[in-house]
Formats: sequence, C-alpha cells, structure tokens
Amino acid sequence: MMRCSIFHRLFLLIDIFFFVGMADARLIGHIDNLTDITWAHAVDSQKYLLEVLNSDIDFIEADILLGHVDNDCGDQHILPIMAHPPATTSDISLESFLTQIQEYNSIVEPNKVKGVKLDFKSINALEASIDIINSIYNKQSFPTWINADILPGPVNNTETVPVDPKRFFDAVKQLGPVVLSIGWTTKWSESSLDGCYTEDHVNEMISVIKENHIDKQGIAITFPVRAGIAANSLNQLKILHRAFNNKINVTFTIWSSANDAVNVEKLRQFIFTIGLNKVYVDVPADLKNQLHLDDVSL
Repeated sequence: MMRCSIFHRLFLLIDIFFFVGMADARLIGHIDNLTDITWAHAVDSQKYLLEVLNSDIDFIEADILLGHVDNDCGDQHILPIMAHPPATTSDISLESFLTQIQEYNSIVEPNKVKGVKLDFKSINALEASIDIINSIYNKQSFPTWINADILPGPVNNTETVPVDPKRFFDAVKQLGPVVLSIGWTTKWSESSLDGCYTEDHVNEMISVIKENHIDKQGIAITFPVRAGIAANSLNQLKILHRAFNNKINVTFTIWSSANDAVNVEKLRQFIFTIGLNKVYVDVPADLKNQLHLDDVSL
C-alpha cells in the first residue's frame, strides 16, 4: 500500500509539471487539497497590495481595466490600472502592481511565493496589458492566472457583456505559461434560489475551447463558477470536467459575493464529488467555515 501511495503521489507531481508547468508547481504543498489555498480578493489599491504582501495569503486576485492613475503630475493618459467597474481611476497601475509582486516573489522562499490572478474586465484591457505582463513578470516561475468571463451565463444575465472569446484566446497565446481562468457572466443575489449552469452553457464553453484549439495546446484551465449556482449544477459541470480532464489539467474555482444565497450542503457535495485536488475555494470566510472542508466524515 505504501508503494502504491508513493507512485500515486509521483504521478500527481508529474501531472502538475506536465499540464500546469513550473509556475503552479510552486503550490506543490497544496496538490492534495486545493481548498487549503488562501485568497485575497479585489486587491486593487496600493495599500491593500502592501497588506497582502505582508500576509500569509497564497493567491492575489485583482481587477484590471483601462483608466487613469491618480497622481500629482497631471498625467491623464489611459493605461491598464487596478480597478473594478464602475471605477475609472486607481492609485496603482498594472505595471506597478506586477513589479512589486515580482520583486517580492524574487526574494522570498519558494513556499512564500504568491500567485496572481488577473481579472480582465474588457478585451481592450487585456490586449493593452500583454506587453506589460511579458516584460515585467516571470510567469515561468510564479503562478499566473488570466481571468475573464468569456460567455453569457446564468441567471438571465444581460447586464454584463462577456469578453470576446476569440480575441481573449488570441491574446493569452502570446503570454506563454499561464493558467486560463475562463467563465460565464452571472446574475445572483441573497434572494436567489433557482438557477444553474445548464448543459447549453457547458456545451457552449466546450465548443469555444475546441474552436480555438486550446485543448490541444496543453494550457491548464480553471473554470470560475459562482458558489450559489455551482451548488445547483453538479451534473452539468461534471460533463465539462470530463470533456477535457484527460487532455489538460482542469480545475474549478468556486467564488461568491458576500451576500450570495448558497445551499451549503449541495456546494459541499459538489466540492467533494469533483475532488479536493480539483477545486479551489475563493469565498468569504463565513461561507468557507460552514463548508467544513477539513472534515470528510460529515
């Protein structure tokens, strides 16, 4: 049994290096339980970035759009900044944001390296950021995720316009070793009860990945799914997982807004069915505590 266990772990390590690459292998201490990874969400200011860099957080999630940097120089040219709509200004640019994380990651021990998830709010913001990312950030050594909602999703969401998927894939192909975090626009609230990722949503995602030949390039993918909706969508999302799991490294990243309605029992079932080694959990602390992910007996 011990020999089998050793070989199983060895194959897991090989899988990580082959599918995800050196960057996410930095998270090797979490390969058996991705839910252990901790997150800082919406790190869109200089103050918050410094707080996170001085913390034990594993992954930094931040939003990027085109806008202006607040300064005293009167410089108002448009560039990629760290901000979430409807904001149009920030006290930190993407260039400064990545430079500071690069400097931090370059001097700390490997187990202290922080991953970065860059959430692009428009295709123009992503395309304007390619040269910045390539020139500043060591994606080969440090975990780097590129996130965007590339398809319309539940529930009757017509307010948020998805990022154009073809232009998204064309852009990220220029970045080299990154993880693609690709999902759907969503509409959910504290009063939401019904709604799911339908088979049509899943099939559309499968089609757009195949049409752009992403499944043939060995690029790792994580699908960000909203907690309250994912809890109602186990069977459909299992189809998505099976569609690519033998070709590329596929995971889910569960996220939630602070007041979202979530069926905790069903969400817990989703996580344990897909597997702790296949699901990241980026949700508010009170929801994560309710999931009791450290207790498999519940």
